[in-house]
Amino acid sequence: MNLAHWAVALSIGLFVVLIVCLEIGYRIGHRSSGRHGEMTHAGIGAIEAAVFALLGLLLGFSFAGATSRFDAKRQLIVQEANAIGTSYLRIDLLPAKDQPEMRRLFRKYLDARLDVYEKLTDHKAAAEAIAHAEQVQRKIWSIAVSAGQTDPSQNVVRVLLPALNEMIDITTSRSIAQDTHLPGLIFALLICVALLSGLLAGYAMAERKGRSWLHMVLYAMAIAVTIYAVLDLEYPRSGLIRLNAADRAMLQLRNSIR
Repeated sequence: MNLAHWAVALSIGLFVVLIVCLEIGYRIGHRSSGRHGEMTHAGIGAIEAAVFALLGLLLGFSFAGATSRFDAKRQLIVQEANAIGTSYLRIDLLPAKDQPEMRRLFRKYLDARLDVYEKLTDHKAAAEAIAHAEQVQRKIWSIAVSAGQTDPSQNVVRVLLPALNEMIDITTSRSIAQDTHLPGLIFALLICVALLSGLLAGYAMAERKGRSWLHMVLYAMAIAVTIYAVLDLEYPRSGLIRLNAADRAMLQLRNSIR
């Protein structure tokens, strides 16, 4: 099961379990009302308010963090495209005999980097694509260093090598950003508090003569859809939310250096 299917399955499962929690809470509250009458709901308002406030805080924190990480990934794609484009332009500083091979390697490198992010949902294929990109990366660096040792003007060392270094460094930044997500403990706490809030909401609903299925479904749906959106933002290579607009910067660069 890929990440997109996993996120959908989790959200549907959470929706169903929330409905069950609401029903359990309602039955407990209804039974307590028969035993204790009006005293059933006395003094629990503060607890309900605290739990729902905590749920809102966790949802807000999770959504804001996921949005921030999504924006960071998008910015890094643009930065990598700019770094590769700048390095490519500075190939003109190399000796004429080295330029054709370096341009060929740059085209190969861009293809390899694009291939990495097309295969991210397949860990084995992605690892192979990363290894291939790093191999091309080392060849590019080796040619530049060799050219710098024989360049009397030192333009290669002063101008091209720093640009290549930035181009290489950005790949590490993107790898780290790709693997940075909402901590598992926070996500587990979010799910637990959401289920607890369902119990409390169902318990409070027992003040009515009957269940309000509309409110139960809407509440469960709102929580489940919000958590799905958080997961979709965390894994923008597999769900409905994508980085296609930023990826076009890399594709346009690749098309421009054919």
